[in-house]
Amino acid sequence: MTTTVTAPGHPIGDPMDLVARTRRHTTLQETVSQTLSMAWRATKKMRRNPEQFFDVTLQPILFTAMFAYIFGGAISGDVQSYLPLMIPGILAQTVLTTCMATGVQLREDMDKGVFDRFKSLPMARIAPLAGPMVADLLRYAIAAVLTFTIGILIGYRPDGGAVGVLAALLLAVVTGWSLAWAFTWVGTIARSAQSVQGISMMILFPLTFLSNAFVPVDSLPGWLAAFVKVNPVSHLVSAARDLANRGAVSDQVWLTLLACAVVIAVFAPLSVRSYKRHL
Repeated sequence: MTTTVTAPGHPIGDPMDLVARTRRHTTLQETVSQTLSMAWRATKKMRRNPEQFFDVTLQPILFTAMFAYIFGGAISGDVQSYLPLMIPGILAQTVLTTCMATGVQLREDMDKGVFDRFKSLPMARIAPLAGPMVADLLRYAIAAVLTFTIGILIGYRPDGGAVGVLAALLLAVVTGWSLAWAFTWVGTIARSAQSVQGISMMILFPLTFLSNAFVPVDSLPGWLAAFVKVNPVSHLVSAARDLANRGAVSDQVWLTLLACAVVIAVFAPLSVRSYKRHL
C-alpha cells in the first residue's frame, strides 16, 4: 500500500498539489517558445473572428476624415494645414484605443475558464498573458498604417519621408504594446469585460483629448497647458510629429521610449502577479 504525501494545506488528491509537483522551472527559451505558441493561438482566434478588426480598420478611417474636415478650418484655417498636426494625433489615439481591447479580451477568456487550462500546464506564467499581446502587434500595425494611408489620401504629405513615417509607426506600435500591459493588469483585477472597457475608457479619453493631439498647446489655458505638457500621450504625439513631419529624432522620442520602459517594468510584473492570484 502506498501513501500519498501532499503539500501542507492541500488535501490528498488536490489538483493544485498535483500541478505544484509536476510544474518545473521554464527556461528563457521555453518561455519565448510558449509565448509565441500563445501568440499563434490568438492570431488564429482573430482570423476566425474578423469583427475583432473593426476597431482597427473602421476607426482610423472615420476619425481621420471627421477630425480633418470638421476641425481643420476652425483650428488651422484649412484642412491641408491641419493634417501635419492632426495625423500624428490620430495615430496616437487609434493605437492607444486599440490596446484597450487587450484587457477586455483577456477578461473574457478568464471568465470563460480558458486560463484555468493554462494554469494546470507546466508553462511559464507570463506566456498566456504575453502571447495575445504579441499577436496584437498586428492590430496596432494595421491601425497605424491605415491612419497614415487615409491621411495621405486626403492630402497629407509628411516631409520626413518614408523613413520618418516608418519610424513614427514603429514608435506608436511600441507605445501601444507597452500600454497594453496596463490594460492587461486592469483585465486581471476587474470583475467583468464590461467593467474593463469602462475603466479603460475613463483612463484613455482624458489622456488622449487633454493632450496636444488635436490642438496647439499655446491655444489652451495655462493650467490645462501645464498638464498637457507632462501628459505622456503628448510626448508620443510630439515624437510622431518630429519623425513624420521633419524626419528628426528629437528628445520627445527618447522620452516616449523611456515612458514605455517604465510602464512595462511596472505593469508586466503586476499583471503576472494578479493573474497568479486570481486564477
